[in-house]
Amino acid sequence: MSLDSYVTLGRSGLRISPFTLGTMTFGEDHGWGSSPEESKSILAAYLDRGGNSIDTANIYTNGHSETIIGEYFAGQHAQRDRVVIGTKFFGNLYENDPNGGGPSRKAIMQQLENSLRRMRTDYVDIYWLHNFDPTTPAEETLRALDDLVTASKIRYVGFSDVPAWATAEAATIARLRGWAPIIALQLEYSLLERTAEGEVIPMAQAMGMGVLPWSPLKSGFLSGKYSSATTGPVDTTRSQMVGGPSAADYVVIDTLNDVAREVGASSAAVALAWVRSRPGITSTLVGARRMDQFDANLRALDVTLTDAQLTTLDEVSSPKLNFPADNNRLLAPMLQFAGATVDGRPSIVSPLLQANDARY
Repeated sequence: MSLDSYVTLGRSGLRISPFTLGTMTFGEDHGWGSSPEESKSILAAYLDRGGNSIDTANIYTNGHSETIIGEYFAGQHAQRDRVVIGTKFFGNLYENDPNGGGPSRKAIMQQLENSLRRMRTDYVDIYWLHNFDPTTPAEETLRALDDLVTASKIRYVGFSDVPAWATAEAATIARLRGWAPIIALQLEYSLLERTAEGEVIPMAQAMGMGVLPWSPLKSGFLSGKYSSATTGPVDTTRSQMVGGPSAADYVVIDTLNDVAREVGASSAAVALAWVRSRPGITSTLVGARRMDQFDANLRALDVTLTDAQLTTLDEVSSPKLNFPADNNRLLAPMLQFAGATVDGRPSIVSPLLQANDARY
């Protein structure tokens, strides 16, 4: 597989690469990340290899990430039109401005105009709601986004880190009103974070939404830098913010490292290949602070895991999902006549009664 193995995003005709370039690391404004020059080099390498999907947000490095992207495409209108640029709204960049962020109509319009100015473009391909606000009516947010689609300032609508029930409600409202649909979701998903399998991913599959996982390496925990046998601090800037893995995390990390040695690939590549193999996943968000990290991540496109290796990783990282997911997993054999699935895969037929059972 390569970056130009494009896939359609959700129930839409939009085609994107299997890996989306995440640009949260573009800019050093937070004390870590890539310089503008290194950021542009990573972006150029991604595009040169056939990648076409770029993700950012208004709050990434206080808007600097969007500015770097805008500077790269400045004066290259034809190239800009060949890529899919998504940015997010919700975060407030303006102190003491109660309408500077969030999903209200006023806030959405202001945030989009500022993002367009920083990126030096007149439209955004995917405009993502970055978080959930229980106080703003869903109708207000959805109608504002639909107006922006009608005005050709955005092309598609996506939701990021919004509860399954709220996303389903919004998608239903949009469908009934004939407004722009929610075509995709962003959510945290990795071998160390699988709770989205409980409700969010099944909801997305049922409602025709693509899924773009973020943090597929769990803040670097699955990068290969960690193992239970490692002593001393790990050389990573992110660990200063997120801490280190737990004892339970190390069980998964050590298994991942074992599978990586078996495959002959890096732990990061195997972790990304596992995410890419999961039901419902459309494109995985990958980021990097350095070019060598970017190159290492792309090697995941060449990794194919065997069924046995996938099963090993699935079992060691199996999440406790509670109702309804775990309950449905137990009931799936009894519901096989209705086409029940377990984790998105057909259930194993396990009849309650055998053909020679006396109770027949």
